[in-house]
Amino acid sequence: MSSKIVRIKDIAEKAGVSTGTVDRVLHDRGRISQDVKEKVLRIIKEMNYEPNYSARALGSNKIYHIVALVPNHTNDSYWYEAVMGIEKAERELKQYGINVSRYKFDPHNVATFIEKAQEITDSAPDGIILAPLFYKETLPFFDKWSTMKIPFIIFNTQISEYSPLSYIGQDSYQSGLLAGRLFSQINPDPCSILIAHIDEDIGNATHLIKKEQGFRNYFSHNNLADKYTLHRIELQRKNYSLFQKQIDSVIENNPDLQGIYVTTSKGYAIATYLEQRHIKSINLICYDLVPKNIHFLNKGIISFLINQNPRGQGYWSLHHMVDYLVFKKKVSLIKYLPLDVIVKENINYFIHED
Repeated sequence: MSSKIVRIKDIAEKAGVSTGTVDRVLHDRGRISQDVKEKVLRIIKEMNYEPNYSARALGSNKIYHIVALVPNHTNDSYWYEAVMGIEKAERELKQYGINVSRYKFDPHNVATFIEKAQEITDSAPDGIILAPLFYKETLPFFDKWSTMKIPFIIFNTQISEYSPLSYIGQDSYQSGLLAGRLFSQINPDPCSILIAHIDEDIGNATHLIKKEQGFRNYFSHNNLADKYTLHRIELQRKNYSLFQKQIDSVIENNPDLQGIYVTTSKGYAIATYLEQRHIKSINLICYDLVPKNIHFLNKGIISFLINQNPRGQGYWSLHHMVDYLVFKKKVSLIKYLPLDVIVKENINYFIHED
């Protein structure tokens, strides 16, 4: 297969028209006879012409204003990596005239999300990338941005009821299935397992609901429902005394408890509890490579971490937006990132030096 780059000049020569005519056909502008238009389009297809958007973008003076709406990592360290991913992509793409503004909100305070989302709406950017943690409050903004014809890409939390330009992140349901399989491997005997949601409003967090559904369905779909008893709890760390008492109660009432599945990055909170209580009989599976989780994974208190790759989520979100805005490419509706299972023996391969 020839690797020759097809130029507009080549198309014009074969079609017997001027380069200006080919350019007008490509951009669907100006007055061109239907016969000439059809001939040029046929030759474009035959010659497999691909526009060089990179060169065009480099030669353009246009600035694309892109906004990133991300939870503040000072409130939740998980989001630090997402910001690092966005910044890495921004450095790579800066030459194409993109300007990225970052807006931060408190992931535990919905009012801050609404405030920042409204500020972004008022600024009318060329594109928006965001982590839509608050399901109910996000949908009205999706409607506004669609009406304003502002493309938006979501990451980390998939909202299937609405179609953004693209979703970047994990398949939450599938990650729940994976966690179920891991527990069945390390706890082969009948026992109780606790599903723990920490610091979340579950009714407004669709991704956590999907994780729990996937986890439960693993056991039911594999005829293990009679073997494992699943319990569920919602915990808030702001009242740590109550937090401890709730876990105490679950353990006291379920002496056969051998596993805890934490659906968020807060697994270290349970690990701290287990260490303080000198409990070594409970396997703990949770998410994300935040420093405290890594600490307890290396100590053997956390059995497995499922990596949601927040750096990749931020990185690919910005890349997809630039592909769409600048390079005029069609981007995939969904980009699922791999489900990495992390243990202390392979953790060093997943930690970024910076």
